[in-house]
Amino acid sequence: MMSLLVKSNARGRTMVELGNGELEYVGFAAYRLSLGETLPVAAGDKELCLVLLSGRISLKGEAPGQGAFDWDNIGDRLSVFEDKSPFAAYLPPGSQAQVVALSDVQIAVCAAPGSTSNGLGPRLITPETMKRSVRGKGANTRYVCDILPDTEPAHSLLVVEVRTPSGHSSSYPPHKHDTDDLPHQSFLEETYYHQINPPQGFVFQRVYTDDRSIDQAMAVENSDLVVVPKGYHPVSVPYGYESYYLNVMAGPKRVWQFHNDPQHSWLMDL
Repeated sequence: MMSLLVKSNARGRTMVELGNGELEYVGFAAYRLSLGETLPVAAGDKELCLVLLSGRISLKGEAPGQGAFDWDNIGDRLSVFEDKSPFAAYLPPGSQAQVVALSDVQIAVCAAPGSTSNGLGPRLITPETMKRSVRGKGANTRYVCDILPDTEPAHSLLVVEVRTPSGHSSSYPPHKHDTDDLPHQSFLEETYYHQINPPQGFVFQRVYTDDRSIDQAMAVENSDLVVVPKGYHPVSVPYGYESYYLNVMAGPKRVWQFHNDPQHSWLMDL
């Protein structure tokens, strides 16, 4: 079994990238750009969601049959730990775009199988359209921002970001979504892109299945990526550090329906 932890690069434009073919549905990469640098983006047969983690950019390009788009000077947070939703952009299959950094920038490119038959064009997703919520209670409290939820149009992509306070658990009680058994559970692969504040910290994430055919516990550092092909995937944040992660999910049906680990579901009654 391959390691489910993809370590980040300390230098260079690519902070972290999921290898080709590691997951069937989900693709992911995160990039850092300096002022004036550009990042070309080509969707190919995928649909993309670009999430501006921090900094300001211009995004220009075109989508076949949908015309050109030009979004200038977007982005207003300096860090993923600011209490603000991000700017994001949806790009349909066949799109070509160029990101131009207007400051130091961190940007994520989330990918999943796309379709041109739904007629979805490129669109800017602005912070005020994103639903924000608080999940859990006590030391299980975390703060969620729905960037591209299943209530918004796309073919297969689901994108959400979560901030978890110091000393808290997240994606907890452990839950999974790896069985195509709607309405009880949907099959969705997932990636977790992590950042930590201050950045020298680490969090722990475990990915495991009921039969333990997958059971990996990982110390995850800043900008690392955790791959969840199936199974439960809780996160624990040590005291003194704050956690951020960006989740990308995709599968055969665009529905998020999860199943809690029955061994730990008693926690829901506390």
